[in-house]
Amino acid sequence: MSIQNAITRRNFVAASAAAMGAALVGCGGSGGSASGTTEPETDASADYTLVEEGKLIVASDLDFPPLDSFENSTPQGFDVDLSNEIAKRLGLECQYLPPQDFDSIIPMIKQGGKADIGNSAFSITEERKAEIDFTDAYLDSNLGVAVRKDSDAKDEGALNDASKTVAVQAGTTGEAWARENLPEATIVPLASVTVCMTGVQAGQYDAFCADLPVIGHQCTVSFTDCEIALEIPTGEQYGIVVSKDNPGLTAAINQALADMEADGTMAKLKETWFGTVA
Repeated sequence: MSIQNAITRRNFVAASAAAMGAALVGCGGSGGSASGTTEPETDASADYTLVEEGKLIVASDLDFPPLDSFENSTPQGFDVDLSNEIAKRLGLECQYLPPQDFDSIIPMIKQGGKADIGNSAFSITEERKAEIDFTDAYLDSNLGVAVRKDSDAKDEGALNDASKTVAVQAGTTGEAWARENLPEATIVPLASVTVCMTGVQAGQYDAFCADLPVIGHQCTVSFTDCEIALEIPTGEQYGIVVSKDNPGLTAAINQALADMEADGTMAKLKETWFGTVA
C-alpha cells in the first residue's frame, strides 16, 4: 500500500493479538469500566454531545495491525495513538470499547448511545457517507492481495476462477473490490484479518484481499510464508466515523487533525508506526 505515497515498515515489529476484552479499555492502557450511560451528554465547553461526559469513546475492531490491534488487553496501533491524541486535544479521556465486528461499527455510530466515534481504518466512500459523517481524511491507502508463497495463483486472472476462494473481512472495501473484480471466484467474508490470514496460510483460502499496509504487516511479521501478490491502486483515504447528528464533534476532530498536521504530530505518528516516509 502507498501511505502518503510511500511508507516502509522496517521499524514496526509488534505482532497482532486476538485477545478480546470485556470492559472499556483506555487508550493509554490504564483501563476503565463502562458506566452504563446511554444518553448523550453535552460537553459544557464544546458544541457537541458525548456518550459519557469527559470521555471520547471509540469503537474499533482492533484487529487491523499496524493500524489497530488488541495486545495484552490493551488497544495499540496508529489509529489508537491518533484517537488518544485527538481526545487529549479536546480535553477528553480516550476510552475504547471491547473489540467490535468491523461491519457493526457504522450502524453503532449511526444509532448512537454506545460510542462517540468509529476509528478502525475506515475508507471514505459515498455509500458509507450516506449513513454517517466522516472527518477529513488522515491517511492514504490502497488495497492488496495476499497469497501463500507457493501459490500458483498470483494474478487477477488466475484468482478469477470458479476453483478459487478469496477471503475478505466482511463489510470492507476489500470485499467490495473482490466481488467486483473476481466474480468467478468464491468470496468468503470473515470477521477478522487474523482469521483470513490463518485460512490462507493453512490453504483453506487461495487469497486474502485487504488494505495493503495491513497485509504487508501480516506477511512480514505474523504469516511469513505468505506474500503480497497484487497491489491495487484504489486511492482510498481513511476517515474517522461520526454520527450525522453530531456535526460539532466532526468539526472539533477536523480542527485537531489540522493542528496535528501543522505541528508535526501526524508525521511523527506515521514514522512511529510505518517507518520512514519517502
